[in-house]
Amino acid sequence: MQAADFEKEIQKMHARNKRVELDKSWETSNFRRIVIAVGTYILSLILFLLIEAPNPFIAALVPTFGFILSTLTLPFLKLWWQKTRS
Repeated sequence: MQAADFEKEIQKMHARNKRVELDKSWETSNFRRIVIAVGTYILSLILFLLIEAPNPFIAALVPTFGFILSTLTLPFLKLWWQKTRS
């Protein structure tokens, strides 16, 4: 392989690493969590309004909080889980 080929491969690896880092930062971003939480609330609210559920504005908070809870890292549980795996 020539030096130019190595340089191209290195540039490809850097570009891939940047894409992976951006994907990871999106997956862990608060912006993403907020957008999904708001979307969950709106869709739940529409469903509860359509089925004429009592207190639809409050009922729509349940799946929204469920989503938010599912995104928490819970460091004390994570530490316990890691200890049981090592």
